[in-house]
Amino acid sequence: MRLDASALGGIIFGLLALVSGFMLEGGRAGALLQGTAALIVIGGTIGATAIAYSVDELKQVPRLMKMAFTRHSFDPVKLIDQLARYADISRKQQVLALESEIPLAHDEFLEKGLQLIVDNADPVLLRQMLEADIYARSSQQKMGASIFESAGGYAPTMGIVGTIMGLVHVLGELTGNPNALAAAIGLAFIATLYGVGTANLLWLPMANNLKNKSKHDLLMREIALEGLLSIQQGMPPSLLKDKLMSFIRPSGAPAVADAPAGHGEEAQAV
Repeated sequence: MRLDASALGGIIFGLLALVSGFMLEGGRAGALLQGTAALIVIGGTIGATAIAYSVDELKQVPRLMKMAFTRHSFDPVKLIDQLARYADISRKQQVLALESEIPLAHDEFLEKGLQLIVDNADPVLLRQMLEADIYARSSQQKMGASIFESAGGYAPTMGIVGTIMGLVHVLGELTGNPNALAAAIGLAFIATLYGVGTANLLWLPMANNLKNKSKHDLLMREIALEGLLSIQQGMPPSLLKDKLMSFIRPSGAPAVADAPAGHGEEAQAV
């Protein structure tokens, strides 16, 4: 696991671009800092989102945010090579020889599948158990993305609410200093800026980030599932690799099995 530089860098770059553009138009960066507007928008967004989900689901938010800003290695070619090695061990030695590979897999899904193979589980049961694992994980990831999508939908509305509240206050002070009145109107619209800005620079991008990572994770697990079932059937390593490569390249496309190490990111074009 490593820091997701594109996610963190994208947010920082987008924020700097917005502030820089505002300043180039003659604005002051300090004018964008409004505590009450932030409280209304962020607090209102959190409250509205919390209504739609259970406490147990909301407890997952810190973990989901960590997931959004970190990235696991996505290298399907490396996984296929690993599965081919397991197939080679199984054919040249015996299925029980895979038991020593379980703690070295460093992946819960692979460990579970290898253990089922070593235990001589029924192929139908193996598929059912691993598919259930894939479904549960995919459902959890979709729920996580939906939380941030919901926040992205509520934030602009909360921004408008904050602006209306600010304008109500301004209209109540119409007899005041005209210059102060103009400044107050400007501050009132900061809430809308916060709402639209957080929705399109934070919540919705984070939801799409999680969806993209979920697709990568699903692909890796589908490859692992088919590979484990093929190993149990005694499929030769070369045939297993050809079968699994169809997950990451269309029929007739140039082979990627001989691609240099570290090129797994390119293999995701499916």
